[in-house]
Amino acid sequence: MNIAMAFRRQEWPEAGDLVMATVESVTDYGAYVKLDEYDKKGLLHISEISSSWIRNIRNFVREGQKLVLKVLRVNMEKGHIDLSLRRVTKREKIEKVMSWKKERKAEALLRSVAEKTALSPEEVYEKATALIEKEYGLYEGFEKAVKDGVEALTKIGVPEELAMVIAGVAKERIRIPMVKVKGIVELQCMKPNGVKIVKEAFLNAKKAEKSRNAKLRFYVVAAPKYRIEVLAENYKHAEAVLQRVAENVVSNVIKAGGKGVFRREK
Repeated sequence: MNIAMAFRRQEWPEAGDLVMATVESVTDYGAYVKLDEYDKKGLLHISEISSSWIRNIRNFVREGQKLVLKVLRVNMEKGHIDLSLRRVTKREKIEKVMSWKKERKAEALLRSVAEKTALSPEEVYEKATALIEKEYGLYEGFEKAVKDGVEALTKIGVPEELAMVIAGVAKERIRIPMVKVKGIVELQCMKPNGVKIVKEAFLNAKKAEKSRNAKLRFYVVAAPKYRIEVLAENYKHAEAVLQRVAENVVSNVIKAGGKGVFRREK
């Protein structure tokens, strides 16, 4: 059984949906395609291929080609699905392809989970996939397991043993993209234990920043300048963490009788 079929609950797409399709045959009046996500066939009429004049249809579509198409009409009684290529924007195409790739990767991950647990795709779906997809989205659920661990799955009802396998597979196969921001803190403390004060300022700032979604790195540039680097999933979060940590470090040094300033690096 195709594992993808076990996760699919809609048998037919709806008008306006974007779908991934594979061209099966090309005629003078259009192309017949297979909708990869629905196990259905549809027609891409020549009038819906391009806004410009088409001299040779095969210059636009060919057998075996993957396309992002928009559903125009669905007639379930006759089994007809009319599709459009020309009405798909560049942005829609990019987003759909990215979503499709994530879905394929999620299915591969679920196959690994099924193999490791000796469960059938139906059992994995019933005990975990449906819950994950409803709460986070399927691939996003795997990412959540990488970032937040088993608890992200158990708290939505996934059995602990299965959640541990899913989290383990996710950590093996998914690398969360990170962005990096950095800044310089310039610290001065003329007290005899000034070096210790500066060191403790960084340690205390790191302890205060309990975010599990960011990584901190501190470097000595050349005393009294120190670099703070933050790795996080997105710039907004990274910037917020950087600002908090820098303010904490400077504040700790000032409280101990020193001086400190922070500047953001590009």
